[in-house]
Amino acid sequence: MIPLRPLPTAADPAPQAPPREPLWRDLVGEVLRRERRAQGRTLKDVSEASRISMAYLSEVERGRKEASSEVLAAAAQALAGERLVSLTAARTRSRSRALGTAGSHRSVRTTGPVGATGPAGPMGGVLLAA
Repeated sequence: MIPLRPLPTAADPAPQAPPREPLWRDLVGEVLRRERRAQGRTLKDVSEASRISMAYLSEVERGRKEASSEVLAAAAQALAGERLVSLTAARTRSRSRALGTAGSHRSVRTTGPVGATGPAGPMGGVLLAA
């Protein structure tokens, strides 16, 4: 048998554990909290907009809970708010010009069930990245 790593000897210093990879729930929570604070919003604001209880949202932000995709989508939609509407409208205008249909009007869905597919695709084009 050939070891993948050399076996420690008595002369070797105490081995250090490799750095622990962060948990996804910690990273997601940090992103949510950072974005909420950057917008100057409270937990209560985002909780009401996303329909997620304030206690649960707090635990997600602290990495204490593994949020479902539906909860993450609701939080992302609540945090994207105005930017999502303006990005979707700009994308729609761009597509209309490319198709030569600048005179026609197409409605942009800004509210509705989380995960609804609209002009920007599932979740309205919201991207949650660490």
